[in-house]
Amino acid sequence: MSTDSRFVHKIWQEEELSKMLDGGVPFPMLSDGGGKIGAVYGVYDEESGVDIRGRFIIDPDFVIRAMEVLTPEVGRNPAELLRQVKAFQHVRKTGEVTPSGWQPGEITLKPGPNLVGKVWTVWKPDRRHGV
Repeated sequence: MSTDSRFVHKIWQEEELSKMLDGGVPFPMLSDGGGKIGAVYGVYDEESGVDIRGRFIIDPDFVIRAMEVLTPEVGRNPAELLRQVKAFQHVRKTGEVTPSGWQPGEITLKPGPNLVGKVWTVWKPDRRHGV
């Protein structure tokens, strides 16, 4: 979502995002022309009339699960956004938790008292695929 029009979003999806991610982003881009939604989320810069770089992952129950706000001179990572969405979907479906950098098919963790203080004995970066 941004203060850009839906027409700008269409061109951005076709000309930029499709080059960053095969086929572009798999979700709609929304226009916040007056900055009302950006203001609610604290990312609308009233002086310049634009939403600053922020992203929010909101689950089906409308709970914010993740947010990131960056100043305009630093870009966001679309691959990391999609990785996090997949991780949140997996967690919601299974009740398991995903370690940092988790990708679908990799080892997950079962939350509970037995895991406390022992994450590194269960999950190690060199064992991410169960090897």
